[in-house]
Amino acid sequence: MSLLSRAHWIFDMDGTLTVAIHDFDAIRSELGLPAGRLILEELAVRPERERARLLDQLDAIELRLARASQPQPGAHALLDALAGRGASLGILTRNSHENALETLHAAGLERFFSSECVIGRDEAPPKPSPVGLLHLLERWGAAPASAVMVGDYRFDLECGRAAGATTVYLDPDGRFDFGELADHRIRRLDELLLAPPPHGG
Repeated sequence: MSLLSRAHWIFDMDGTLTVAIHDFDAIRSELGLPAGRLILEELAVRPERERARLLDQLDAIELRLARASQPQPGAHALLDALAGRGASLGILTRNSHENALETLHAAGLERFFSSECVIGRDEAPPKPSPVGLLHLLERWGAAPASAVMVGDYRFDLECGRAAGATTVYLDPDGRFDFGELADHRIRRLDELLLAPPPHGG
């Protein structure tokens, strides 16, 4: 089965469908979190009242970034082609659902995704957990073998692998630091519209 013939596509959002603008070190600093710690995982172990306060603060930071979102080069072309083929399209993000929708609106991509197919951190455990991806496949009545997970970070690829989906690794810089987790490696989303990339990139 060629990649473009797959019927079900799940995308990471920030840095994948949109140009990466998140400075996670700066976000950690603004939240007063230790350097190098994963933000959501760090918040999960904080006392409930502190966690709620920090999550509100994180939501505000992410909303500010969402409103500045720009589409990744090739995003419109790829999504147009997939939608034209009747593919199911979903998003799995560590962002909140509301800020994910705001991001899509700012980037001009909202027409490709229904709200119920945008899974954020409040709808499922955050990636690398495959739960959100499997939730989308269940909604679509789809098997993992018919699905593609596209992302720019190891959590996206680990999630896809754990769910049994084909993984596509987007790295505009071409470094592919997590290439061993990817079935396909690309520097632009619209590369997927060309001849199917060979296994491994």
